[in-house]
Amino acid sequence: MKRLRKIIFWCHLPIGLLGGIIILIMCVTGVLLTYEKQIIAWADTRNYNVAPPSQNVQLLPLEKLIASAKERRKSEPSSITRRANINAPVEVSFGREGTLFLNPYSGEVLGEGSPGVRSFFRTVTDWHRWLGAQGENRNTMRAITGACNLGFLVLVVSGFYLWWPQRWSLKLLRNNAWFRRGLPSRARDFNWHNVIGFWSAVPLFIIVLSGVVISYTWAGNLVYRIVGENPPAPRANQPASSTPKAPKPETSDSMSLDSLWPVAAQQVNGWQSITLQLTAATDAPLTFSIDSGNGGQPQKRSQLVLDRKTGNVVRFEPFSSNTKGRQLRSILRFAHTGEVLGIIGQTIAGIVSFGGAFLVYTGFALAWRRFRSWLGRRSKSGSEATNIPTEVFGAAGD
Repeated sequence: MKRLRKIIFWCHLPIGLLGGIIILIMCVTGVLLTYEKQIIAWADTRNYNVAPPSQNVQLLPLEKLIASAKERRKSEPSSITRRANINAPVEVSFGREGTLFLNPYSGEVLGEGSPGVRSFFRTVTDWHRWLGAQGENRNTMRAITGACNLGFLVLVVSGFYLWWPQRWSLKLLRNNAWFRRGLPSRARDFNWHNVIGFWSAVPLFIIVLSGVVISYTWAGNLVYRIVGENPPAPRANQPASSTPKAPKPETSDSMSLDSLWPVAAQQVNGWQSITLQLTAATDAPLTFSIDSGNGGQPQKRSQLVLDRKTGNVVRFEPFSSNTKGRQLRSILRFAHTGEVLGIIGQTIAGIVSFGGAFLVYTGFALAWRRFRSWLGRRSKSGSEATNIPTEVFGAAGD
């Protein structure tokens, strides 16, 4: 048992030293990204007053809102989002080009939100995923962060094994599971490393495991195989069109967007937002994404496809209609950020990421003290060897 423990320790230590800096960067950026969605939503709309001017005022038709956004941007939008909150602006997305916010009652273009806040979080995300690399270098950095994330998973599992006392006692449990005051620096770092590792073990394991699933195709496929399903076929790379296609003229037998929107709203009670994917062809089926959560809870998302001409439901896919593998894969994606559990999950993920940064710090500190101690023992051993009495050499020479 002691030999196994020693082997695991000497696996734990070098992995932590090799990947520690990258893991520290991912933990710190993870903390900064904790409330990303909420902060962006607040920054985007905090200066926009879109309260209905009167009690009986009607929302503008979607076609007019889309036309207003197109006139402002001189390009084709990719989606439009309405929220259940009557004081929330309509969001018209132009893909990577940005998002316009419009007054749903007047059609006035309010602005593009907060580009500074969005830029900040894009930069933090770039560091979290690719260490800030751009272009082709992202593939290399993604491989490095993926490997370090996999190493982090090994650290979490092996660390919990090393924490587990060989002999249980109440005093030992208290010392290993709670912070102690008045300790010298080495004992303090050891205590912090143990306590933070203990309380972070389960949520940190989930966060890091989901990160591995996100980083590696084989890990994502393994999720499906665990529940007895075949992984989905990889998506073919579709070249992006250089210029958006002009929409076809609307035919008389096509229903308006406003007549189809209530059909989508009736599918899910308590919906919070509905997003319609806009297509160039006016006779193509319409796809609605209906969300009754905070935007990061796949179990509260549904997808609806309607026939544009008849208004009939072509396909309705609530979360429960997905296969077990797809459900688990979706949950793991948002377990990485904690969003799957709402604001509480995000808070736990942020605290655990902060704890992960301290685990790296205390791990480096303990390793450095171990190294210094080893150098001291080696120096002392060498000094004793050079101070052997001359009689010994004389006796040996004889």
